[in-house]
Amino acid sequence: MRISKVINNNVLSAVDDTGSEVVVMGKGIGYHMKKGMEIPKENIEKIFRLESPGAVSKFRDLLEKMPLEHLQISAEIIEYARNVLNRKLNESIYLTLTDHINFSIERFEKCMMFSNPLIREVKSFYKQEYLVGEYAIALIEKKLGIRLPVDEAASIALHIVNAEYNIKMRDTIDITNLIQEVLGIIRSYFSMELEETSISYERLITHLRFLAERIYCKEMLGGEIPEFCEMIARLYPEEYQCSLKIRDHIQKTYEHYVTDEEVSYLAVHIKRVRV
Repeated sequence: MRISKVINNNVLSAVDDTGSEVVVMGKGIGYHMKKGMEIPKENIEKIFRLESPGAVSKFRDLLEKMPLEHLQISAEIIEYARNVLNRKLNESIYLTLTDHINFSIERFEKCMMFSNPLIREVKSFYKQEYLVGEYAIALIEKKLGIRLPVDEAASIALHIVNAEYNIKMRDTIDITNLIQEVLGIIRSYFSMELEETSISYERLITHLRFLAERIYCKEMLGGEIPEFCEMIARLYPEEYQCSLKIRDHIQKTYEHYVTDEEVSYLAVHIKRVRV
């Protein structure tokens, strides 16, 4: 692995054996090093492989003036998230989350912290990701001696969710709002409160998360089995009508099509939370 650019004493841009551009981290790894030199393997702490040359370029620019500790903390948080969530995270998270954490620390030092208006929704819909956010806050306090507000746990969680779905942050926020609006339609339609500690509610949230993911990734369930849809409409007429109302809302508000099969499965989950 040879150096293509020395970013600073702790970070190098390099080309690996396959010809791909990577970013390499290691304490003091860039000291007295020059372009074209081979990087000693024993000095490498972490290799970042981003998917596009544009992302690599942005990552390099971000790291030029960033303290090594901020990069190390971000890498540790991402590794922790991969292990506990057991889901693939898009490599772009090394750019987006590292940038967010660095900026959050800078804002904290300038007493410029902001609240997160979606914190309640994040804690409810993305419980595991929110716990990763709490871990991140604890790690930052341990490493740097500063305690970020709990709103940052929600913000970090949204970046994790964004990497799970492999979509833009704006879409992740839309998904969060969509889930909240669907729950609001169910509450209003049946004039009922949802038991948020019940297993049925947890299953509904999980279903809505994957439904929203399929919508935004354009991978809707679309086998279109008329007999199944007709059976659900006959067995659960109220829940099916509520599900149709939800479909109309999604199509009108977010301009995303929802298939009949998705409507039917949603009706089944609505039935469960009513039992």
